[in-house]
Amino acid sequence: MVSLERPAGAELVERIDALRRERGAVILAHNYQIPEVQDVADIVGDSLAMAREAAKVEAETIVLCGVLFMAETAKLINPDRPVLMPDPNAGCPMADMISPRELQEARDRHPDAAVVTYVNSSAAIKALSDICCTSANAVRIVESIPDEKPILFVPDQSLGEYVAQQTGRDNIILYPGFCPTHHRILAEHVEARRAEYPDGQVCVHPECTRDVRQLADFIGSTSQIIRHVAESDKKTFIIATELGVCHTIRQHCPDKTIVEITRLADCPNMKLNTLEKILWSLEDMQHEVLVPEETAGPARTAIERMLAVA
Repeated sequence: MVSLERPAGAELVERIDALRRERGAVILAHNYQIPEVQDVADIVGDSLAMAREAAKVEAETIVLCGVLFMAETAKLINPDRPVLMPDPNAGCPMADMISPRELQEARDRHPDAAVVTYVNSSAAIKALSDICCTSANAVRIVESIPDEKPILFVPDQSLGEYVAQQTGRDNIILYPGFCPTHHRILAEHVEARRAEYPDGQVCVHPECTRDVRQLADFIGSTSQIIRHVAESDKKTFIIATELGVCHTIRQHCPDKTIVEITRLADCPNMKLNTLEKILWSLEDMQHEVLVPEETAGPARTAIERMLAVA
């Protein structure tokens, strides 16, 4: 009789480790991945950190556990190595909210504007941009652009609004994209958690809406929130971003109380990657991500301009 039972977690990890060595692979996992995927990864971080760390590692193959735009970014920074996605259906709703045609139309309406594009976007959108930014360096990137020059900020209106507030610029044009996961975090969730944990410090990602950001004790990117919790002398933190970050923080700060803001802050696309899919991807070297050179060249330039500034 053939058993159809799934291999146990420990067996899956052993098989992944064997294939990782055989393929000369490095496994990258975003902080929003499920805990067991984070735990099996060689590098855990935000999208840009993963791609940049991969460039430093001597590995023949990159396995990217995240969503498509992250795998594309890894490919842009590591053009000579195959980049595999365990699940090719892992996309990003916010990245899908803007198409090259829509960006070109916006550029035509604002011909004098510099296009600042959040890295949470497709390679095709990056290729039509002047410079990229992350949630960690967006303020610095915008500050590097002359005050008199208007800025078309795509695709995240919440991050763009936060940057406008931080820089005091009134000439930032916001594209109406957003992260559904962060917009499911409501002010009432923050207030409820504060009532439960009155000593808790509220840490909010700038992709959240303005009313949620206004209730924050600390606003920062994924990496900034993790660093803030680690360096703070506070003991309890209410984390208002995607749930996967809580696992990362608990790994770094086992002595602190980490409170999830709401179970609604769960990105289903990020959770498509599993140990089984990592194994299958390594077994068959499948789901390679490719970026056409006519797109890769200008997209890489937009990223390099960002790195030069920040």
